[in-house]
Amino acid sequence: MLNTWKIYMLAIISFLVGTSEFIISGILDKIADSLGVTLAAAGQLITIFSLVYAIGTPILMALTASLDRRKLMLYSLGLFIVSNLLAFLLPGFGPFLFARIIMALGAGLVVVTALNIAAKLAPPDKQASSIATVVMGFTASLIIGVPLGRIMTDAFGWKSVFGGIALFGLIAMIVLFFTIPATKGDKPVPLLQQLALLKKRKVALGLSITFFWLGGYSIAYTYLSPYLLSVSGISDSLLSTALLIFGIASLIGSKFGGYSTDRWGVSFTLIGGMALHIVMFIMLSIVTNSLMAVLIILTLWSFAAWSSGPTQQYHLATLEPESSGVMLGLNQSMMQLAMAAGAGIGGVVVEQVSLASITWIGATGVAIAMVIVLVLSSSSSSSKIAQSINSQTVR
Repeated sequence: MLNTWKIYMLAIISFLVGTSEFIISGILDKIADSLGVTLAAAGQLITIFSLVYAIGTPILMALTASLDRRKLMLYSLGLFIVSNLLAFLLPGFGPFLFARIIMALGAGLVVVTALNIAAKLAPPDKQASSIATVVMGFTASLIIGVPLGRIMTDAFGWKSVFGGIALFGLIAMIVLFFTIPATKGDKPVPLLQQLALLKKRKVALGLSITFFWLGGYSIAYTYLSPYLLSVSGISDSLLSTALLIFGIASLIGSKFGGYSTDRWGVSFTLIGGMALHIVMFIMLSIVTNSLMAVLIILTLWSFAAWSSGPTQQYHLATLEPESSGVMLGLNQSMMQLAMAAGAGIGGVVVEQVSLASITWIGATGVAIAMVIVLVLSSSSSSSKIAQSINSQTVR
């Protein structure tokens, strides 16, 4: 009980990191107008963040594995705060892009270290729930951080968002300095040893599900604000409300995904969620100028998309039970790579085709993920049948 509030403080820090990542989608049109760049160019701010996060985090975590977790959290949080100050103070697209690179390096270290500390602070029978609390902070950034960032942008300009994140990050850093105890680091797992798992067919297929599912989602989500304004016909005054509804639906979807996996299994939950995900993409491209219909579609899209999140995490952990921690780490990197690819592909589509077409391209990515789920599920079933036959033969 004594450490519960410390874990919630880590969740708040996770919320700040999540907001710094996701907020670009909510204010993309404002950034593009302010910096005098195209929507496609502004969208690459998400690509570069996710790419640096995905590649840099496992490398930095491997290099700092033996470092005291308290020191690592303070150092990485300090780097994150400085990067947000740079984003707030420096003018122009180039300096902002540089700030995003530094921000991604700090963010990756902060999130992984926060999860590590949360597990060490909790008693053995509460470690999973402590980690879930920190993850909830990250998810909450989509629910509260993005719409709140849009409101701040409308009132004070988009740079105020990063100034606010830096301020609250500094306060959190001071609190952690006086409250988090020194915590030993872990025995380092060599990066090459982690990557060796990718040679296994089922691991490669499992991670590719994450790539195509989240990549398809990100193609559309990166450009959600301009899409809703220009294609769906939602007014600027109602955009924050739409983003809030989208975020709340993501939380409900995540909860349902876990429940459905326990009750009906991985394959049913992933295939059902992805099928609904695809249908909502198509519906969003068809329905325009009907606020209620668009909000319903957004709700179902977010619900379907995020129902796959906890299911896929569990799925990957069960593929290699003895290396579940490494698998989840690889999945975090794959998620960021997927968001980077989604933002990059979405930028090309917006520039070369049209803003309205991103939902169709996104639906294609999710459809590929659904096919891979079917292939992996069929392969797993065949393997179990073969094992059963061999077992009976031996008897």
